[in-house]
Amino acid sequence: MASNPVFGRIEKQMEQGQYAGFGQQGYAQPQQGYGQQPYAQPGQQGYGQPQQGYGQQPYGQPQQGQPGFPGQQQGPGGMGGAWGAGQDAMSAQQLEQMYNQTPAGPQQTGRMTLDDVMMKSLGLFGVVLVFAAVGWFAVREMPEMGMAIWGVGLVATLGLGIAIAFKKTISVPLIVAYAVFEGLFVGAISMTYSDIFGGGIVGQAVLATLCVFAAMFVGWKAGFIKVTAKSRRIFGMAILGYFIFALINLGYAMYMNQPFGIGGSGALGIAISVFAVGLASYSLAIDFDTIDQGVRMGVPEKTSWLMAHGLIVSLVWLYLEILRLLARIQSD
Repeated sequence: MASNPVFGRIEKQMEQGQYAGFGQQGYAQPQQGYGQQPYAQPGQQGYGQPQQGYGQQPYGQPQQGQPGFPGQQQGPGGMGGAWGAGQDAMSAQQLEQMYNQTPAGPQQTGRMTLDDVMMKSLGLFGVVLVFAAVGWFAVREMPEMGMAIWGVGLVATLGLGIAIAFKKTISVPLIVAYAVFEGLFVGAISMTYSDIFGGGIVGQAVLATLCVFAAMFVGWKAGFIKVTAKSRRIFGMAILGYFIFALINLGYAMYMNQPFGIGGSGALGIAISVFAVGLASYSLAIDFDTIDQGVRMGVPEKTSWLMAHGLIVSLVWLYLEILRLLARIQSD
């Protein structure tokens, strides 16, 4: 998706019609050009039809000059048209059985379902929570290791995130590894904020994150929050700009020994955090819309790992931005 680089490849493939039902005339059927005939070209046999030799009668046409009733083929033992009628009856039974069969669902055809995304999301979220607890208790017992732990987590998530986004195939081990380091980073930095600003700030950030998540989902589902191709492009440019700003701000904060970087805890800093919370919130709406499109377009089942990964990335990003906003407000 535009706001989340891990979905950029999926969106392009859906727009180009590389998945069933999107930009195609039916599932897995070749597109028909103007003036072309489906499947069989002039002078060629139709697909799946028996080839006719030179001088043979077309398939299913009555043969002339044969004994029996006019226009009928002779079956075994001179049964004449009875043999052909038996074949027609058998074909009708087979056709009826085919129509009575239960259509194959997304799971049978290897397509992604909403349940797939939900289960993968819950699994990755569980991994993040477990290793967040590890990072939390590690920093609580060894405060001097706090910066080292969240520093390693930050660098690892940046590296793995780039690898996942630009890797041509979906790598489940990389996605799980990302969740591990993301959890360590979140746990370590949350404990650091809790130690500086009080334990209540983490609980407030968690509650606010869940409320925003629910509000964005309801707003998107009800149609109050729109996601369009134009909004995706604008949002993509905004995310790129904010990412560049975040890198510059990180360097400024480390060099100037300023916890919040540019703007500090003043009005400018709070405005920057509010803008970042808005970006992260709308990122969730784009995530919801992309997952919905993926299910409707029939993307491969393995794509659910990438969808779940992107959703967790946006959720954690929202939590961190809310945590920074609350810290800036308390510091003012």
